[in-house]
Amino acid sequence: MPLRLPDRLPAIDILKRENIFVMDDTRAHSQDIRPLRIVILNLMPLKITTETDLIRLLSNTPLQLDINFMKLKSHTPKNTPIEHMMMFYRDFDSMRNEKFDGMIITGAPVEQLDFEKVSYWEEITTIFEWAKTHVTSTLYICWAAQAGLYYHYGVPKYPLDKKMFGIFPQRMLDAQLPIFRGFDDEFMMPHSRHTELHREDILANPALSLIAESDDSGVSIVMARNGREFFITGHLEYAPNTLDNEYRRDKDIRSDVEVPRNYYHDDDPSKPPFVTWRAHANLFYNNWVNYYVYQETPFDINSIS
Repeated sequence: MPLRLPDRLPAIDILKRENIFVMDDTRAHSQDIRPLRIVILNLMPLKITTETDLIRLLSNTPLQLDINFMKLKSHTPKNTPIEHMMMFYRDFDSMRNEKFDGMIITGAPVEQLDFEKVSYWEEITTIFEWAKTHVTSTLYICWAAQAGLYYHYGVPKYPLDKKMFGIFPQRMLDAQLPIFRGFDDEFMMPHSRHTELHREDILANPALSLIAESDDSGVSIVMARNGREFFITGHLEYAPNTLDNEYRRDKDIRSDVEVPRNYYHDDDPSKPPFVTWRAHANLFYNNWVNYYVYQETPFDINSIS
């Protein structure tokens, strides 16, 4: 089944060229189906790139998804045309009385700031609180994962001596969970961050379940409220060239940028990336939509509480 997307969203043409089935609003209105409503709070600087990455993964579900984009009123993005934001995004204030089957909150380039010093901290914590009663299941990614764990459960973040940058093997700690259905014993996950979580802080809180981690990159996935919240410290959604673009951008600015680990063929940046995470990324998002959104959300969306 296709994704239902706003007419003229740039991701539509990109994904159609990749032979991914997407449907614009005009065609979707002719189908008598209750699609799952998914809202994406996109905090990444390159919004169109992140939209496309997430939609690519969501496209593999057999269910029809109605994708909505949320933006912060207290922050104006600098790297995305204002026309794009006005056409496809809505402020939280205009959505606060709506309910959604699923929500995705992305990372943001503010991880080295204390949470309370982030300019939009008050607004985003209001959204975190709102999601508890207006969304069936929420995925928090990278900085949002750290921010969500800090706000909801008091889990601190810690600075790293050097950036966690590359593709790292992860292991499941509870392979019976539906989110891992079909997974191999080990799966790969991209990471790009300057801070980390400590596993002892997660294990000390009975409301949290550490469900995946890595000897190299540490805590990777935390679950709470029986799957109504997932906190993912890495970026399963990354496209094959995302870390390459980040490496080359930073290398032109600073001299201390390291080559992302386990990423290029033979760890040689002159060679193309070696993609090892895409299959499990698709499976993870498919499992989330199926088992934690579709199977759990009420048919009457207004019954979400």
